[in-house]
Amino acid sequence: MRSLLLTAALLLSPALAQAADITGVPRIREGDHIQIGTSRIRLGGIDAPSTDQLCLNTHGERWTCGIAARDELIKHAGNKSWTCHPRATDRRGRTVARCQVEGQDIQKWLVANGWALAYMRLSHDYEADEKAAREAKAGMWQGAFIAPWDWRIRNKKTPILGAAKPPENARTILLASASGPVAPSPDCTIKGNVNTSGECIYHTPQSRWYAKIQMKIAKGTRWFCSVEEAEAAGCRETRR
Repeated sequence: MRSLLLTAALLLSPALAQAADITGVPRIREGDHIQIGTSRIRLGGIDAPSTDQLCLNTHGERWTCGIAARDELIKHAGNKSWTCHPRATDRRGRTVARCQVEGQDIQKWLVANGWALAYMRLSHDYEADEKAAREAKAGMWQGAFIAPWDWRIRNKKTPILGAAKPPENARTILLASASGPVAPSPDCTIKGNVNTSGECIYHTPQSRWYAKIQMKIAKGTRWFCSVEEAEAAGCRETRR
């Protein structure tokens, strides 16, 4: 098995090394997900909160940290030309890449400012930047939050990061996230739910049954900020 893996690595490495850079001004979907032209790109080595993830600030108040991460990235580099160096392809068909903006490592900027975490299961490149952000209480580190990879499979035992002493109701708020009855922002009003066949279905405000979809975590619902985001999550548009 080891020899097979080594052979596969040797075969894949030249292809990845020779993959053409992707350049252009991006559409920023999430803190770690962009699109340049027709190329959907996942920023490698980091993990940012989803747009429907909530965090707590220094006063124990909830805020949409996933949207903040996206919006801060837009403000920092959304109207600039990016150069992304492909490394692999993820299970959603997105190109995993390291990206630069005017010579700046954009993943490093996100982690250093507390808008993403170093994804140390795969890379330790941004470990020092995460430590600096944690010590400075930057971005998500100012209060309390759940690591993005834990948030996607969250339960009552999911660890809380950030503030040393989060409020007593912190876990309830962080687990509830933005999939509750109220949209996390005026820009995120597309409803996603799971039907009896296990399919994820999205409903725009113009959809026939939009008003009847109850947003409850127990029912597997969540809010999306765009049709593209809903489809990237594996959802299809309602047929009614």
